[in-house]
Amino acid sequence: MSLSSLRTRAFIGAVLSCAILAAGVLGPSSAILGLVESAANDPLLFGLLVVGLYLVRPLLALPTTPLAVVVGYGYGVTLGVPIALLGVVTTVLPVFVVARWIAGRDDPSCSTSFDGLLGTTLERTGTAVTRYYDTAGPIRGVVASRLAPIPSDISTCAAAVSGVRVRHLLVGTAIGELPWTVAAVIVGSSAATVTAGGVGELGLTLTVACIVAAAALLAGPAYRAVQTRTQTRSRGRSTDS
Repeated sequence: MSLSSLRTRAFIGAVLSCAILAAGVLGPSSAILGLVESAANDPLLFGLLVVGLYLVRPLLALPTTPLAVVVGYGYGVTLGVPIALLGVVTTVLPVFVVARWIAGRDDPSCSTSFDGLLGTTLERTGTAVTRYYDTAGPIRGVVASRLAPIPSDISTCAAAVSGVRVRHLLVGTAIGELPWTVAAVIVGSSAATVTAGGVGELGLTLTVACIVAAAALLAGPAYRAVQTRTQTRSRGRSTDS
C-alpha cells in the first residue's frame, strides 16, 4: 500500500474522529431522555426509538450504559437485558470494521509509516496494545477492557488495530459488558431513577467491582509475562558471564 493511500486513510480517520466527538458533544443525554419520556406510552414508537438510538450510537459516540438505561425504562429487566446486550454487541461491529480499515489490518502488505512525534506516539501505542492482547489473549483481553470503565469505542478500536478476530470481539464484548448492562437495565426499569439522571449511587460500586474483576482476569497473564521476562534476563546474564 502506497504512502499516499495511508495518509488518505489517516486523514479520513481524523475527520471521522472529530465529527464523532463533535456529535457527542452536541447530542446531550437530556435530549435523549426527553425523547424517551415522550415515546414511552407508545410501544411501537418506543421500539423504533431504541432501534434508532442503537443504529446511530457509533456515529454519535453515545456511551452504551445510558442506552441500556433507556432499554430498561421501556422493557424492564427480563426483556431489557438481552435487548440491550444485543444492541451493544451489534453496534461495536461498525466501529471495529472502520478502525480495522483505517489501521490497514485487512491488508497484509500495509506497513504504516509516519514521521516525527506522531509516528513515534502511534508506534508506541500500537506496540503497547498489541503486547497487551498477546499477553492477555484475545477474549480475556476484550473482556477485561469492557469491564474497565473506559469508553466502549476506544476498547473496540484497540482490539481492531491489534488484529483481534470478530468472533473474539463479540464473545468478549458480551461477557465484559454484561454487568454494566444488567446494572443499567435494572436502574432504567425505575422511571424515577431515569428522570433523576443516570445510574446514581450504583455507579461507584459497579465501577469498583468491574475494575477488581478486570484486574483479577489480567493477574495470571501479567504474572506469567513478568516471570518470563525475568527468566529471559537471567539467562542472558548467565550467558554474558
